[in-house]
Amino acid sequence: MQLLVYILVYPIIWMLSILPFRILYIKSDVFSLFFYYVIGYRKKLVLNNLKIAFPDKSEKELKSIRRKFYRHFIDIFMEMIKSFTISKKSLDKRYKYTNLELLDELYKDGKSVVLVGSHYANWEWIVGLSAHIKYNAFAAFTTVNNKYFNNKVLKSRQRFGATFIKTSKIIARMEKNQKEGIQSLYGLLSDQSPQLKKTHYWSEFFGVKVPIHTGAEMLAKKYDMNVVYIHTKKVKRGYYETSFELITNDATKYSDYDLSDVFLRKTEQQIIEKPEHYFWTHNRFKHRDKYDEYLKIRKNKTT
Repeated sequence: MQLLVYILVYPIIWMLSILPFRILYIKSDVFSLFFYYVIGYRKKLVLNNLKIAFPDKSEKELKSIRRKFYRHFIDIFMEMIKSFTISKKSLDKRYKYTNLELLDELYKDGKSVVLVGSHYANWEWIVGLSAHIKYNAFAAFTTVNNKYFNNKVLKSRQRFGATFIKTSKIIARMEKNQKEGIQSLYGLLSDQSPQLKKTHYWSEFFGVKVPIHTGAEMLAKKYDMNVVYIHTKKVKRGYYETSFELITNDATKYSDYDLSDVFLRKTEQQIIEKPEHYFWTHNRFKHRDKYDEYLKIRKNKTT
């Protein structure tokens, strides 16, 4: 069945992928209207997320953000499809880096880098970064259920030199690279909800207590890596600009979870600048009423 689905669907994806951007965005406009007005894909969830994050905004303002979000959301989906066939020249033209010199300077100290970011603007096209840096580039990824699509997506993402590794195996690769002296850059997106059973820390995100991914902080401390925040903004349709900000070159000097809080504050500020460019279809606040339950579970485990 997986093979049949792949055989039927992938040719459609490939045909979309080879379209000129101008035509691709015309189709994106049509799909956006369909998803918003006909299917209504997660419209209630998106509006609810926006209400939680921006309680001071009016219903009219929030619905305006929601409509802009869906247009951007479908654009990102189409740009992901375009990634299957986009050339390096085209990618470099549309996804620019403002201060690669920061990574060049950090490379001189011999340490690896944890590059932390969120699902904001276009996070997929960062795959081109590996062609512009001296580090060996790695990124954690979640596998696609269909193994044929998974192999195709993996091959597409690795076209520009980065190595994608299942999230469950990223620590083993870090361990191996450190032992072999391979100076690396690891891309980790840390803004989504962890599983409750794997949660070690809760903090406020837009004023709401939610479980937080702390893996990037833990790994940076364990392997003595520099921590860099990636800030991507949408300059105009189909064009992005990415800058890098050093959070710390000594993660061990931070108390537990302080680095994770720094990441949260930077992510919040990025979202506030242009809220329509964040990934609002993800149910980021789904555990907001479970903190007391989490504390009880932890208490029971320690008694």
